Amino acid sequence: MSLSVFESVFHFSSKHLSSLSKDSSWQPSPADLEGFRKAQNLAYSAAVAVSKELRPGISEKEAAKLLKTYLHDHGARSFLHRPFAWFGDRSRFLNLGFYMRYLPSDRKLKEDDVYILDVSPVVNGYTGDIGYTSSLSPHPELTRAKNFLLDLRKEIPVLFLKAKTPGEVWKRVNERVLEAGFANCHALYPFAVLGHRVYRKFPFAKFSSYLLPISYVSWFSYQALLSFSKRGVFPETLTEEHKGEKLGLWAIEPHIGGNGFGAKFEEIIVVEKDRVYWLSDDVPHITETKG
Repeated sequence: MSLSVFESVFHFSSKHLSSLSKDSSWQPSPADLEGFRKAQNLAYSAAVAVSKELRPGISEKEAAKLLKTYLHDHGARSFLHRPFAWFGDRSRFLNLGFYMRYLPSDRKLKEDDVYILDVSPVVNGYTGDIGYTSSLSPHPELTRAKNFLLDLRKEIPVLFLKAKTPGEVWKRVNERVLEAGFANCHALYPFAVLGHRVYRKFPFAKFSSYLLPISYVSWFSYQALLSFSKRGVFPETLTEEHKGEKLGLWAIEPHIGGNGFGAKFEEIIVVEKDRVYWLSDDVPHITETKG
């Protein structure tokens, strides 16, 4: 079944159900924030370490396996979703269409390719969900795209403060992406999500996410699917139609498209009543990007 069918059902449902969902009143403690920060740091460490190992000829599947191995070797047994790697034109998400085509493929990395690595380990019950974009060789168009994403990163906390609903944030980000001359690739995601909530209480976090067979055929671990079934999908994802509560922690992932490539970042943002801020500014996609 194509994703468009799922998306049609999702958008109809989320439009009517996100506003009916119970508001998120959970706010993290300092200890919680440190827990999420450690998980996010591990995720970035995995992406940076594997990025240094990439060479022309490696496949997306092989890169994803390296990410999985790194996380396992550093103590992460569970995850929100499986490790992803997208190379070259696949990083732009054009013409994928079906669920399985988003999964890591046999596509080989080329010298001039842009690539995206995306991982979400769970550490002591805390989720760190990140996206990391780079290239093997200098890529001026990618540098321009990443500089735009850094500017957008500065704007997003302000957008959350001003917006009445998460859906308004989605719409304004979309406007900024198009105004800058890029394509909105997160609009091509299943359900067109700009982000999703993260929580402290990840079900069965001490157990391997590969304990049940469903984790081998699904993007998400069985723990994530249990969490969605408990809280519902609609209030958990930031879509254009989301009309629920803004407060809480969100993993935000703007994904833009250039000429034959895509670029994204993904980080946790903390949304309080009178303050919105990124969980950390010590992240590689900031320090590595130059003007």
